[in-house]
Amino acid sequence: MRGKWLNILLFALAVCSTYLIGGFWYSLSLISILLAHEMGHFVMSRRHGVPASLPYFLPVPIPPFGTFGAIIKMKGRMSSRKALFDIGVAGPLVGLLVTLPAIIIGLLLSKTVPLAQTQDHFIHLGDSLLFALVEKAVLGDLPEGYDLLLHPVAYAGWVGLFVTALNLLPVGQLDGGHIAYALFGRKSKIIFGLTIMLWMGISFFFYVGWTLMIVLVLLFGFRHPPPLDDVTPLDLKRKILGGVVFSLFILSFTPVPFIQAPGGLKDILQLALPR
Repeated sequence: MRGKWLNILLFALAVCSTYLIGGFWYSLSLISILLAHEMGHFVMSRRHGVPASLPYFLPVPIPPFGTFGAIIKMKGRMSSRKALFDIGVAGPLVGLLVTLPAIIIGLLLSKTVPLAQTQDHFIHLGDSLLFALVEKAVLGDLPEGYDLLLHPVAYAGWVGLFVTALNLLPVGQLDGGHIAYALFGRKSKIIFGLTIMLWMGISFFFYVGWTLMIVLVLLFGFRHPPPLDDVTPLDLKRKILGGVVFSLFILSFTPVPFIQAPGGLKDILQLALPR
């Protein structure tokens, strides 16, 4: 335990902050998703001999999430593109193994309510394609004139997809940036630039809330250092998996995550989540 006190303290604070936002089931579900994601990185880092810390959770006791997620710290440069790819891809894939069951279970626990009841005291959420597909498969079509009031477990799953998509953005030091560099090497800077331009366009025309995130990425994580072996390309299996993962990014990304005005939206979240 020596030297791990900060990890333990931040974990406990993140449990408390997410509990304050959404109650026990939200906190349990979201912390499980974040922990699975980071442990995917941690285990794969150890497998490739890359020194890595245990996860540092980032508690934020204010809506809408109660946390900024979690991170692990890795020391030194990656040995190869293979190591870079494996470590980058492990977190999102392991996280999805927890996120998707949370969405399914949460949707089954959610309630349909008349539209007239959703005019006040609700946050209206945008849907990613993946969340919408799972919702359609689990619940079918909602009755006309009704919206879906998400159970805290379902909301944790929604947040899990939101976090997964952010991490898979093919930019700099994000998971998607690691994967893009492993696939394309130094040419990935073209993908980084195009991604930032498209993201800025979404922010300008559709959702200004992305602006701060874009600024943070530009300040702290836009460039990507090369691995020690920057020549050996990935094998075909990893290239195919990379394509699958970026398809998951497209399916998971929500261009407009929060919508102020109600009207015809299927997923809504009560500000005071039921406990």
